[in-house]
Amino acid sequence: MTLTLGFSPCPNDTFIFDALVNGRLDTGGLRFEVVLADVQTLNEWALAGRLDVSKISYGVLPLVTRDYVLLGSGGALGRGVGPLLVARPDRPFRPETATVAIPGEHTTAHLLFSLAYPQVAHKRFVVFSEIEEAVRSGAVDAGVIIHESRFTYEAKGLVKLLDLGEHWEARTASPIPLGGIVARRSLGAPLAREVERLVRRSVEQALAARPAITEYVRRHAQEMDEAVMRQHVDLYVNDFSVDLGEGGRRAVRGLLDVYARERRSATEVARDVFLEPAAG
Repeated sequence: MTLTLGFSPCPNDTFIFDALVNGRLDTGGLRFEVVLADVQTLNEWALAGRLDVSKISYGVLPLVTRDYVLLGSGGALGRGVGPLLVARPDRPFRPETATVAIPGEHTTAHLLFSLAYPQVAHKRFVVFSEIEEAVRSGAVDAGVIIHESRFTYEAKGLVKLLDLGEHWEARTASPIPLGGIVARRSLGAPLAREVERLVRRSVEQALAARPAITEYVRRHAQEMDEAVMRQHVDLYVNDFSVDLGEGGRRAVRGLLDVYARERRSATEVARDVFLEPAAG
């Protein structure tokens, strides 16, 4: 059986899925057709139910739980890993009038930004890799950066206005759920559990080889400096990537609660958001 699998070309995702998609794991009869796309595109595809297994932002999770179940491995969650709001040092930031670039409407970054700055009305949704330049050029007043941009914005002459992850942690005392792996419910629980097992093995194999950066990671990285790639992996791939555990699940439930409260959402979120382990 062949399943479609979507994730981003960012170093944390390619690091996590390298062994799985490049033949270094025994996948039995399962094969994976890989589709690489930026996170907002993956979110949109999840809304459309396009892929069997996909990386998504936790910001879109409440909208896709009817069709997808969250796997316990392969995601990005932790402390000190949140998106940053950055600007030019010569451009005062006035939330009521500012135009802010954000890496996608349904991203966790957008949700965290909205929690910190509910008064901002002018938002421009931009592919994450284009945000630094939009801020530098003056096309926008500020931008929410994610991924490897955390490690490059200062060298590009930008300054941090707020760490949106720290703001979240201060308000919730919870780690930040950034992105998770979902599987189509129609696959059935046994097959979804097998995919989860394979993802976990792929993460474990990658972590065992740390700090090595493979050719697969290098080939797809937006930022080609290997030190930045390593920083990226070290920040976003951790114990929660191996297994959410109860702490991670608690954080995800907290994010769903914040989503419902902040968006005043009537969206029905499935009670069984998480893939449950097999009985016994």
